Amino acid sequence: MKTTILGLRTVIYKVGNIAEAKLWYAHLFQTEPYFDEVYYVGFNIGGYELGLQPEEIPAIEKQESVMAYWGVDDIDSEYERMLILGATAHEKPQNVGGDIMVASVKDPWGNCIGLIYNPEFKLS
Repeated sequence: MKTTILGLRTVIYKVGNIAEAKLWYAHLFQTEPYFDEVYYVGFNIGGYELGLQPEEIPAIEKQESVMAYWGVDDIDSEYERMLILGATAHEKPQNVGGDIMVASVKDPWGNCIGLIYNPEFKLS
């Protein structure tokens, strides 16, 4: 059976200060946004969209019911680098089976940023 779902395209983080968040995420992901407006900032991260949207009422405590994981080659060093850049620890790197490792941090606006090292995953 062929699916009509094309796969993940965009992860959006809501932030209290979009100008500050744009600078922080540009530094964190080592890339400049390709789309930059007061209502939305978009980054191309390895072919996937990271979007920032301003919150009308900034909230530091955010729901953690969904986690998006960004692929990395060295989860321990990337986790530590994010902490040095101002993220706070959420879940330390841990093995979840085989060679697969996951971790997460929180950005200064309370959003969870997941990291995953998964040598088994290949884009189709």
